[in-house]
Amino acid sequence: MEVILLQDVDKVGLRGEVVSVARGYMRNYLAPRRLAEEATPARVAELEKRDSQRARHEAASFDQAQEIADKLSQAELRFDVNAGPQGTLFGSVTATDIADEIWKQLKVRVDRRKIDLEDSIKRVGRYEIPIEVFTDVSADVKIMVVPEGGELPPEEELEAMAAAEREAEEAQAAAAAEAAAAAEEAIAEVESEETEVEAEEATEPEAGAESAAETPQETEPESVPADPSAERS
Repeated sequence: MEVILLQDVDKVGLRGEVVSVARGYMRNYLAPRRLAEEATPARVAELEKRDSQRARHEAASFDQAQEIADKLSQAELRFDVNAGPQGTLFGSVTATDIADEIWKQLKVRVDRRKIDLEDSIKRVGRYEIPIEVFTDVSADVKIMVVPEGGELPPEEELEAMAAAEREAEEAQAAAAAEAAAAAEEAIAEVESEETEVEAEEATEPEAGAESAAETPQETEPESVPADPSAERS
């Protein structure tokens, strides 16, 4: 089914895009979290009209694109976000967030799809994000992602925080792999034991049949003929 994304969704699309997803994914994940709505003809037409209006503010020529690129290169965008003690965001900074902030600060429209952000930003820090403004015209935008109510730590501290998080993730992944291996080993042992029991149960009737065949049949004792001399006396 086709839906309109209400927020950027990793590996799915950007806010305002019409995308095709499985009904179960929409029903169980997107809709409950208010990440998407059904793409009705009326809503699609409304989006197309809005995109057309926005396109008028984007670069329409090479010279105009150069001016916009100069503005972007000189700008520094700041995002104050809710973050944990190790600098991990409770949420993320997406391409749509960057495009919206560029419009808010510089009154310049850029195509969100031309923002070269492979994955959304999920840690505090300093970033430089390439943006394609026009054909053969691009600019790197400086971005600061800062914890709410504070300032950005020094670069050395940021690197130490990132390293600590990587180590924690690696340790967690190793523990998960070890647990999975132990579970597989336990399953293999149970299956092996079940196979042995089944084999023993299968051989028991055969052994019983062989034992019965080997047991000699009891025979009645032969009768001894009477002594004729005894009868004459």
